[in-house]
Amino acid sequence: MTEPNLLPTSPEDQMNGPDLVAVAIDGPSGSGKSTVSRMAAQRLGHGYLDTGAMYRAATWWCLHEGIDLADQARVAEAVRALPLEMGTDPVAPTVHVDGTDVAEAIRTTEIASVVSQVATNLDVRAELRRRQREIIGRVGRRRGGIIAEGRDITTVVAPDADVRILLVASQEARLRRRATELHGQASAESVAATRDQIVRRDRDDSTVSSFMTAAPGVITIDTSDLTLQGSVEAVLDEIASAMGRIRD
Repeated sequence: MTEPNLLPTSPEDQMNGPDLVAVAIDGPSGSGKSTVSRMAAQRLGHGYLDTGAMYRAATWWCLHEGIDLADQARVAEAVRALPLEMGTDPVAPTVHVDGTDVAEAIRTTEIASVVSQVATNLDVRAELRRRQREIIGRVGRRRGGIIAEGRDITTVVAPDADVRILLVASQEARLRRRATELHGQASAESVAATRDQIVRRDRDDSTVSSFMTAAPGVITIDTSDLTLQGSVEAVLDEIASAMGRIRD
């Protein structure tokens, strides 16, 4: 298996540079970070990277290859060879593994229920963080900017990003949103069916990254009582404010 060319091809493709605006957005499940980041990137004409999709794609690949997710060494080996291609156009982001479109497959309950086994593998995290930094540099320079979102982008992947934002929301709001996303409604039954997935994922992932409390220098935006559009506007306002301070 050969890995698609995700590596920077020159020094100009590194993460930092005078023409690159890098925005890092973190947050727990259901905080709105994926949709808000994608819409904000679209408004700005920037690239968009969903790092959570990379962990999901890695999980899909391991299951596809018949690898026991409890075998951390084999999982890490498989991920290092993962033939992953991330499409970073915010209008239509894509995820392909070995030429297969897995954008829908990685959003299933089957993947969501086990992705933490892969996401908490430290060797996997090291490999995917390496790829994430390379994509941020390459795509950000090509498009003039990029918004990358996940759980450790503001603190580990891109701690030197121009703008760093933590999106948070109450557990109730997050459960409603994820239930609507997965089940099409936020009924009591749908919320209950979603609760274990959200709470367990937060608990498991919190062992390897901090995404509930903002690190120093990271801006917190609480989306609990904001509409989707209101959340996007809040993020865009913070980006504009931060970039204004940087350029003054």
